[in-house]
Amino acid sequence: MTPELVATIDDSSEITGPIQRFIRPFQDFAAREASGGILLLAATFAALAWVNSPWATSYFALWHTTAAVALGASSLSRDLHVWVNDGLMAVFFFVAGLEIKRELFVGELATIRQAVLPIVAALGGVAVPALLYSMLNRNGPGSPGWGIPMATDIAFAMGVMALLGRRVPLGLKVFMMALAIVDDIAAVGVIALFYTTHIAWSALGIAAICFATLLVFSRLGVRHPLPYALVGLGLWAAILQSGVHATIAGVLAAMTIPCRTNAKGSKRMQSPLFRWEHALHPWVTFAIMPVFALANAGIAFDGDVFTKLLQPVPLGVVLGLVLGKPIGITLASWLAVRMRLASLPPGIRWIQLHAAGWLGGIGFTMSIFVAGLAFADGAVLNMAKLGIFTASLLAGITGSVLLLRNPGEGERDSGMIPNAIPG
Repeated sequence: MTPELVATIDDSSEITGPIQRFIRPFQDFAAREASGGILLLAATFAALAWVNSPWATSYFALWHTTAAVALGASSLSRDLHVWVNDGLMAVFFFVAGLEIKRELFVGELATIRQAVLPIVAALGGVAVPALLYSMLNRNGPGSPGWGIPMATDIAFAMGVMALLGRRVPLGLKVFMMALAIVDDIAAVGVIALFYTTHIAWSALGIAAICFATLLVFSRLGVRHPLPYALVGLGLWAAILQSGVHATIAGVLAAMTIPCRTNAKGSKRMQSPLFRWEHALHPWVTFAIMPVFALANAGIAFDGDVFTKLLQPVPLGVVLGLVLGKPIGITLASWLAVRMRLASLPPGIRWIQLHAAGWLGGIGFTMSIFVAGLAFADGAVLNMAKLGIFTASLLAGITGSVLLLRNPGEGERDSGMIPNAIPG
């Protein structure tokens, strides 16, 4: 994107006509990332304060309250915590799936040349943290948690960049968004392959039929959301009963949403994928993610916290996120550039890319989600959450300081993520 276009986008008063309809959602998106990150942080501190108060029992009682949904003779009964993690988070993964598909078809991952650097960087940022964690927890009770430090919390990472404003080069935001998309793909694969305890093949067969039906809808050019929503709900219910984590249904459904525009009528100029992503994103940012944080970030700080952090599980998480992420992302990127497989984005210096690697160590939401899948033991899970909270705080502060000390040169921050316009 040229500086002239960036400057024009920065001043929304200069944008008129059809271009404004495309640009405005991007500006809104970036603004939501900053405010959504603040709300997510507030929900986190609310959970921490609640669990460490005299009313801690009410916190756990609330999330273990049973709620049921009935349809005729069929009913589905789960506690509120499961509804949040398996239900609301399926919507989160649906939106993440829409972002993944958009990037693969029309975004920063649409061509090999564009995709090489963020893909290689993300793989380095996935492998090194998992390796560091496994070295400390091999054959121990914490061994299932190797996937915890692999994840990056895109809401927090992009929120920090948005709060830093013009100090962050526009190209670095684009790189970070593409990296996070690849990171999400890896996280979904890890959840599907390694955190599935049993398989109910009959339910999985029903899920396959639902998924095939969604593909037929897409192939026939169905663009109304209702058929996708109804069959997608059936897909979610079937996967929930199959033993595979239900959030995978969100990603699978997203892959079937049409991403091409329809020139027949101005209301249908934007693709369904583009419209639904931006319609659902505020709900994910301002409702689903804060509720998830409130339900999962309750960590009891009893006893000697520093001593607990030296235990293998939290220490492995801290080393994975605080050291593994920036080392893996920076080293993998350097190797890709050194081997001439990729080049640094224009206007980006190595120290700034390294700072982005630190922000990649903010694992928070996704790391807590994986920790809940990895550990059934409440004590071990609490230790993992302690490591996640500590690591995310350290990584976020360090990455912010590095970017403040090494701001972008000659950049005008447009306050948006310049993804390609769907076409």
